[in-house]
Amino acid sequence: MRQSRHMSLAEAAANVVIGYGIAVATQVVVFPVFGIHITLAADLAIGGIFAMISLLRGFVLRRIFERLR
Repeated sequence: MRQSRHMSLAEAAANVVIGYGIAVATQVVVFPVFGIHITLAADLAIGGIFAMISLLRGFVLRRIFERLR
């Protein structure tokens, strides 16, 4: 059974939302260890940029694999 574009986007979005939370939490803990001190707002913005890129990547890859199947 093929996955619809809508479900591909939903899957990619769920993955990114979870990843976003993990990424921001990791930045808050790890950045100071390396002497990088930024505001929580900056952590959230950096995480948001990477989340958007990740969402696009996940959706495109899912569609490619659906096409190959």
